[in-house]
Amino acid sequence: MAQNKFKGLGIALITPFRPDGEIDFEALTRLAEYQIQNGVDFLCIMGTTAETPCLSAEEKKKLKQVLVDRVAGRVPLLMGCGGNNTAAVVKELKEGDWSGIDGVLSVCPYYNKPSQEGLYQHFKAIAEASPVPVVLYNVPGRTGVNMNAETTLRLARDFDNIVAIKEASGNITQMDDIIKNKPDNFDVISGDDGITFPLITLGAVGVISVIGNALPAEFSRMVRMALNGDYEHARIIHHKFAELFKLLFVDGNPAGVKAMLHAMGMIDNQLRLPLVPTRLTTMEKISAILKELDIRY
Repeated sequence: MAQNKFKGLGIALITPFRPDGEIDFEALTRLAEYQIQNGVDFLCIMGTTAETPCLSAEEKKKLKQVLVDRVAGRVPLLMGCGGNNTAAVVKELKEGDWSGIDGVLSVCPYYNKPSQEGLYQHFKAIAEASPVPVVLYNVPGRTGVNMNAETTLRLARDFDNIVAIKEASGNITQMDDIIKNKPDNFDVISGDDGITFPLITLGAVGVISVIGNALPAEFSRMVRMALNGDYEHARIIHHKFAELFKLLFVDGNPAGVKAMLHAMGMIDNQLRLPLVPTRLTTMEKISAILKELDIRY
């Protein structure tokens, strides 16, 4: 039976770009090292925050290899592998190079708007094809379809290699329903920094975080405190970052966290179209909060 290695603080790793638009692999390896040295539990690569839809097949291949080599097994690696063409995802799982990868994060099919039965059959095909454990990803704000608790639990019970779900539906009742009724070998991971603390108090095992790109030490402290039942001190950190949580997403993700990393001197503030950098007013607010919190790289 597959075990879930993805607990605690996971980072939805960004893809840094140079001013000429190419991937900045030097900044990428520095960032990965910064995460590991500051206590993250795992890295999630080529997810939403990585601007994966705007990466070429060749870039994805190189990015994966660079990170596998740099991380060198020090923390588990969860890699994005999803889409709205089930056959294409299955082909990638069967034919791709999964060496050095500990699991796949597979998003609900977007745009097609499948039924709950369609979602079940999609992930059934993925579970049967995957050479590594599978983490489901429910994010209706991006996909246009919500995978309900009943479908998630059905998949969790039917496939031993589906080990967790990254839940970003924003529906606490739905998430609580999954936590309450899930099998022992299946976990719920927060997909939203702002509700990580309350979700852990309900029984979630961690988060795949955006803000953790910039503040891994601080955010991992909150996650560990919450997981250890020290809710009072975890709540203080949660509230301390409340304003930053909002600013990170007001102009879209990863524009906010890239602005934050740029303010810390870690990357160029570059995104690939159709995404653009944050507005100047947002950048100024982020910089002011970082100064107030006395956070430096």
